[in-house]
Amino acid sequence: MSTPLRHGWTTGACATAATTAAYTALLTGAFPDPVEITLPRGQRPAFALATEELGGGAATAAVVKDAGDDPDVTHGALISSTVRHGAPGSGVVFVAGPGVGTVTKPGLPLEVGEPAINPVPRRMMSEHVAEVAARHGGTGDVIVEISVERGEELARKTWNPRLGILGGLSILGTTGIVVPYSCSAWIDSIRRGIDVARAAGREHVAGCTGSTSERVAAELYGLPEDALLDMGDFAGAVLKYLRRHPVPRLTVAGGIGKLSKLADGHLDLHSGRSQVNPEMLAGMVRSAGGDEALAGRVLAANTALHALRLCQEAGLPLGDLVAERARAAAAGVLREAPVAVDVVVIDRAGVIVGRAG
Repeated sequence: MSTPLRHGWTTGACATAATTAAYTALLTGAFPDPVEITLPRGQRPAFALATEELGGGAATAAVVKDAGDDPDVTHGALISSTVRHGAPGSGVVFVAGPGVGTVTKPGLPLEVGEPAINPVPRRMMSEHVAEVAARHGGTGDVIVEISVERGEELARKTWNPRLGILGGLSILGTTGIVVPYSCSAWIDSIRRGIDVARAAGREHVAGCTGSTSERVAAELYGLPEDALLDMGDFAGAVLKYLRRHPVPRLTVAGGIGKLSKLADGHLDLHSGRSQVNPEMLAGMVRSAGGDEALAGRVLAANTALHALRLCQEAGLPLGDLVAERARAAAAGVLREAPVAVDVVVIDRAGVIVGRAG
C-alpha cells in the first residue's frame, strides 16, 4: 500500500509565520514558538522558529521551509523576517533582504524595483501584521524585510534570472500549501515568462522542451533569452496561455519523442502521463508512401528516435511529418488566436531532423 505524498508549505507561508512571530516579539518582547498563522483557505498550521533575535529596534524570526515530498529547490531553506517600526501611516512596507530578488523587467504582477514578494504573500503578511497590532496595541506601520539564506544561489536553478528577477528568490504561493508534483509552480513560471516577453515587445517566442532545443531555437532565430520559454513537458500550458495572451509567432522546439506525443494530441508530454504511439508513426510512414516493411519496422521500434533512424535510412522524412502534425495539433489548441506556429524537431545531439510551418 503506497503512502500518500506529504504536503509542504510555500515560501509565502513561511515568510508570514516568521513575520507574525517577529512583529509579536517587537511589540511584546517574546516570540511565539510555535507560531500559528491562517492560510488563504482557512487552514491554521503552526511553524517552529529556527532563530530568534530581538534588539536595536528590530525583531528577527526565521522558519525552515518544509516543501513536503515536493522536489522544490527551496526545501530546507531558512526564510527570515526582520520587522521594524515604520513611519506613522506608512502601513506595511516590504524590503528585499539578502537572498530575495528584485523585479527589473515589466510584465510581472509587481512593479519594476519592487522586492519579489508576490501579491498573495504580501496580503497574508499584511493581514497578520494587522491582527498582531490589534492584539498587542501596535500601529501596524512596519518595515518587513524578508531574507532567504543562500537565496541568490538557489535562484539560479529557477526561472528568476530569465524573468528579470535579480539577486535572489521570489516569495511565492497562493494557498500557502505546496502540493507534491502539482507542477503548478512550473506552469506559473511559463505564464510569467510569456507576460515578460509580451511586456518587452517580443513578437516571436519559443516553447522548448529542454536546454538543447532551447539552444537550437535561439541560434536558429536569434531569439533573446526572455523570448525562450522552458515549457518542459507542459506544451498545453504554453498554448492555452498564448491563446488568451497572444504573441504573433510561436516556435515549438523539442525532441522527436516529445513532439510525436504532441502530434498525437497530447498536451502533457511527461513520460509518466503520455506515451509515444508507434501505430501513429507507422501510419505516417504509410501515408508518406513508405512500404509495409518499413511501416512494420517503425511499429516495432523501441523509441521514436529509433523509428526516425529507420526512416532516415529509407529516405523518408519522418521528422518533417511529425513536425507538421505537431504544428496542426498546436494550431488546434490556439484556435483563432493570432499566433503563427512553426515546429522544429531535433535529435539528442541537437541536429534538426524535422521542421514545419
